Amino acid sequence: MSDLVHRIKSSLEPVLDLTDPRERISAYHDMPYAIFRYEADDEFELRTQITLLETRLTQKGKRIRRISLAECLDEAMRTERPLEEWFAAERQQGTSTIVETVHSVLSEYAPLVELVAGRMPDDPDPLHDIVFILRTGALFPMYRTFSLLEQLKGRVILPAVLFYPGDLDGTAGLRFMGVLAAEHNYRPKIF
Repeated sequence: MSDLVHRIKSSLEPVLDLTDPRERISAYHDMPYAIFRYEADDEFELRTQITLLETRLTQKGKRIRRISLAECLDEAMRTERPLEEWFAAERQQGTSTIVETVHSVLSEYAPLVELVAGRMPDDPDPLHDIVFILRTGALFPMYRTFSLLEQLKGRVILPAVLFYPGDLDGTAGLRFMGVLAAEHNYRPKIF
């Protein structure tokens, strides 16, 4: 059994399987979410394991909502211009300029936090609903999830898990995709 599978089955799943996972998923009542960290190279294995986890939890009466940050990014970018224009702009202006521009779009013009919050279940039931926030790597290097999690504070009432590709740095530091400098201010529990 790989480390990824072991951590999902022995650490994350038992918490999500509880009648009310919120107390064990987070120490903060206004942040009922956690981070599941995995190696970026394990992305496809993670997707398989999430599907299996979803099946097991659904069989136990949980309802899983998946929120893809890749889909949120796509929607945000398309609100500003067609994707073909983004590619042309990158060729003309360079990657670093487009990275900054996309960050601005996700922060100001089509805020990522609004796109994620808008995908939360209607009429949520914290005892039955669980949210999986996936495809986080799609945001690299334009947007760090620390901002998203802080902005979701008080807006999420369901147990939620952000699946994070990166390296652990100390007990509460994460390096996005194992590349960017570690952010040490993550307050959610890291699995």
